Amino acid sequence: NMGGKKEEEEEDKEDEVKEKIENLNLNDNHREKKEDGDDDDNDNDNDNEEEEVKINASDAAAAGKKKKKKKKKKSSSGGNGVKYTPAGAAKEQTAPPTVPVTELFPNGFPEGEIQEYQDNNGKTSWRLDSEEKRELERLELDMYDNARQCAEVHREVRKYIQEWVKPGMKMIDVCETLENSVRKLLNAKGLECGVAFPTGCSQNHIAAHWTPNGGDETIIDVNDVIKFDFGTQINGRIIDCAFTKTFVPDYDELLLAVKEATDEGIKQSGIDVRLCDIGEAIQEVMESHSVDIRGKQFEVKCCRNLNGHSIAPYQIHAGKSVPIVKGGEATKMEEGEFYAIETFGSTGEGYVREAGECSHYMKNFDVGHVPLRLPTAKKLLNTIQREFGTLAFCRRYLDRIGETRYLGALKNLVSNGIIAEYPPLVDKTGSYVAQYEHTILLRPTRKEVLTRGDDY
Repeated sequence: NMGGKKEEEEEDKEDEVKEKIENLNLNDNHREKKEDGDDDDNDNDNDNEEEEVKINASDAAAAGKKKKKKKKKKSSSGGNGVKYTPAGAAKEQTAPPTVPVTELFPNGFPEGEIQEYQDNNGKTSWRLDSEEKRELERLELDMYDNARQCAEVHREVRKYIQEWVKPGMKMIDVCETLENSVRKLLNAKGLECGVAFPTGCSQNHIAAHWTPNGGDETIIDVNDVIKFDFGTQINGRIIDCAFTKTFVPDYDELLLAVKEATDEGIKQSGIDVRLCDIGEAIQEVMESHSVDIRGKQFEVKCCRNLNGHSIAPYQIHAGKSVPIVKGGEATKMEEGEFYAIETFGSTGEGYVREAGECSHYMKNFDVGHVPLRLPTAKKLLNTIQREFGTLAFCRRYLDRIGETRYLGALKNLVSNGIIAEYPPLVDKTGSYVAQYEHTILLRPTRKEVLTRGDDY
């Protein structure tokens, strides 16, 4: 009788465990796998059940019945992603990335993709063999290495984000994981090095300048088209690079059109090249594409009022604009300049407008002394100058350094022309906009695509 009773208790416990397993929120694939493998895995299932029965035996005896064990909530700290360690690294990178790139490349950072300048006859330019131009490059090696370090950080962080981000995640968690990875890989130190501007994560018809403000609950959807645009900097030398993330193949043709257009812009760029000629070449490639998205045909259009731009130390937009349609300025690119070559392709109107709550701000680069009457505005301006200088920032960055109740002071700085606000830029609701961007350096001898990677 004792033996029979013991067996009944064991069976009851096994039934309780099975009930618990059935009640878990298992995904369909896992459930199908379990059902298909019941016969083969019966021994393992029994072992697991017995082990869980033993763990909870004392609780079951005390309570008189078995309680269901709660699933532990997953952390949104950026874990469980794929490790990416670049070729030639001295040690392995982590997931999410935390190892400073100076430890991976103690002897200098990888050169970007090299493209030779061409003369009017399509032959390699004389610049490559000029000893004078080579000497100019030798004098700038430290600056080049800083730029390549920033580019390496961008590659490693974006490779992780591309694999890790999934539908259902909060956008704010993704942004903070990305930005914290940049800070760790650069050993961020105030204005000396770190994040160059807020992470743009503009969805669908929003083309640019959207990042979540504090408390934002935006969730990534499986059908989203997300432009991840983020930057890194050392001593104000900014790397600006962007990619588009999707989760279904519906948008592959759109992404291909924009990638090809960006690559064409890079190919056409060079010393003494007119900016208007680059825009015309970009438009020709972009608008040669038509795409099918869930059975609907769209002609891909360039967002004609968005541009690439020159970059200078602590100045993300340094005065020259690289159009992505024909008809721009005849101004020429010059030796030694940095440029962000970026293109935006849209299934909408191909024209963006400001709309929605602002998150991006930046101190005007050339603003002089402006007398302020509001004490809180003076205090906030001092904080902005100390923490960001003329680099762009967002409300989350002010939250992060402990600023509170600052919106009135911020509005005052904007109205006085000291701080510029950059609201989201949107195309027609229901449309999709994709973006790709690289930073290039017009070295005296050759063109270097600093941010090129094996992803794009």
